[in-house]
Amino acid sequence: MQHVEALEILLQGLCGVHRERLRIHELCLKSGPNLGVAASEVRLLCDLEQPEPTWTVRHIGGAMRGAGAEQIPVLVRTLNESKVSKNALRFFYSLGYKLDHELLRVGFAFHFQKGAQITVTVSSVNKMLKLHATDEAVPVTPGIQLVEVTAPASSENYTEVVVAVSSFCEYLAPLLHLSKPGVSTGVVPTAAAAAASLMSDGGGTTL
Repeated sequence: MQHVEALEILLQGLCGVHRERLRIHELCLKSGPNLGVAASEVRLLCDLEQPEPTWTVRHIGGAMRGAGAEQIPVLVRTLNESKVSKNALRFFYSLGYKLDHELLRVGFAFHFQKGAQITVTVSSVNKMLKLHATDEAVPVTPGIQLVEVTAPASSENYTEVVVAVSSFCEYLAPLLHLSKPGVSTGVVPTAAAAAASLMSDGGGTTL
């Protein structure tokens, strides 16, 4: 937890504002055989931090491939999302989608404008022991937090966004090394010392 608190101090120093609390109920739905040959997957996200929970539907496409994709340090993929009403789950069930799995993400986020609209989320991933029972969710990997750095891009400016995200990640290097999904970077040797330093002075990083 010390590293998480230190990361929060660092991000707050870089951002200049307080964190945004996260509590997202995520449901992964997959299409049935009556919806075409190719399988389809969508995610329904319910923001439980809002006074009245809000719903979003998200579709994540495949990652960019080819020699160019291998050479850049971030994952580039298509993403489409839209706000939906609270009866969206019933709607997708009626279309023939089935619930594959659900999880609860709990943590915090910071938003930056540093050459791109960058969002950093730090969260624990929790599973439900009973259907939709978010109050009874337990960590999938206790003590481990998922850190994600994301930014929207288009086909015209994604190279500039890649540079902006990569440059921003350098500020986090003393605490953690970020990599593409599936690529392990191991433990950062300076993490313990960097965390102790940040915790002792309470932050004060500026950018």
